[in-house]
Amino acid sequence: MAFVLGEDGLVNAVWLYSVHSQNKHHFLSSLSTIYISSSLSPECACALPVSIAWLSYLHFFTLSDGRNQRKMTKCYPTVSEDYQNAVQKAKRKLRGLIAEKNCAPLMLRLAWHSAGTFDVKTKTGGPFGTMKQPAELAHAANNGLDIAVRLLEPIKEQLPILSYADFYQLAGVVAVEITGGPEIPFHPGREDKPHPPPEGRLPNATEGADHLRQVFSNQMGLSDQDIVALSGGHTLGRCHKERSGFEGPWTTNPLIFDNSFFKELLTGEKAGLLQLPTDKVLLSDPVFRPLVDKYAADEDAFFADYTEAHLKLSELGFADA
Repeated sequence: MAFVLGEDGLVNAVWLYSVHSQNKHHFLSSLSTIYISSSLSPECACALPVSIAWLSYLHFFTLSDGRNQRKMTKCYPTVSEDYQNAVQKAKRKLRGLIAEKNCAPLMLRLAWHSAGTFDVKTKTGGPFGTMKQPAELAHAANNGLDIAVRLLEPIKEQLPILSYADFYQLAGVVAVEITGGPEIPFHPGREDKPHPPPEGRLPNATEGADHLRQVFSNQMGLSDQDIVALSGGHTLGRCHKERSGFEGPWTTNPLIFDNSFFKELLTGEKAGLLQLPTDKVLLSDPVFRPLVDKYAADEDAFFADYTEAHLKLSELGFADA
């Protein structure tokens, strides 16, 4: 079976894929080939058969802040074979560095903080390599990230073809993977931007649920589910008093990516383990709490939702069709 799709048809096909994402075998048996017609925008027009597998590269998201929903498609840029080879080489080198230095939490924090400055209204900030600039490293929320930048620079110097924007996000993807977490899709092609965002766009750990929604939903355009899933990334690492004012790890094994953050959160405060104010509100908020319960009971569900949330965060402002 084959379909010829214009722009609306492509959106419908991707919607159909998202609806059947839990039953991909059913979907794949229904569709064998999609043809994209030249009525698409020039950037996305292919006028060639595209296998269903290609849809894994065209993500269709429904983003919700609990009050409204926005839909968004991605149209990823094409990069050269040399660039793709450099990405694979960077992955190998990042695995070695992270394993040697036990720095997965630091690399994940770098990726998050690089991306989390995106403002959906002004289309400024986001994962575009500005973290290497002293002005952004000097932001209070980024205390200690200069260490990550210094650790990564020798690898980056060997791969000048890569943008810092791609490289820093790739480091976050590898950090999750190497510590036992899910494999997060990575799409290259981000370009470095010259100007860092203003200070004050990242979440404040002392605030409550309204603040989390202001930053993640209103500013970044992410959903309540994304907020809780990304919070589970605190399973990696610890806080340092000299950097954040808080001290300690969230879990007993801060170098393993699993659902322990949610289990510990439900257990209650323990000596030696940390629970931030923004962690505790996940228990008291009526929308957040069921997700905490779900992820504590089902690691696979957490991994699936975390993968989606991390991917969305890492691509804020990138490849928007």
